[in-house]
Amino acid sequence: MMRLLSLGVVMACCLLAACTPTVALKAPEEPITINLNVKIDHEIRLKVEKDIDQLFGDDSDLF
Repeated sequence: MMRLLSLGVVMACCLLAACTPTVALKAPEEPITINLNVKIDHEIRLKVEKDIDQLFGDDSDLF
């Protein structure tokens, strides 16, 4: 009876050891590519003071 019990315990341990998950880290075979389709639009606005605006006005003989 003791022999049968110990055989059962050994078999149970073997079955439990066979069910342990395995984690493996592996580098990908193909390089990782990242496609960024980005459109960048920008607008620059200048604020000119009134006296400078008058300097470059239509009635100015500067240009």
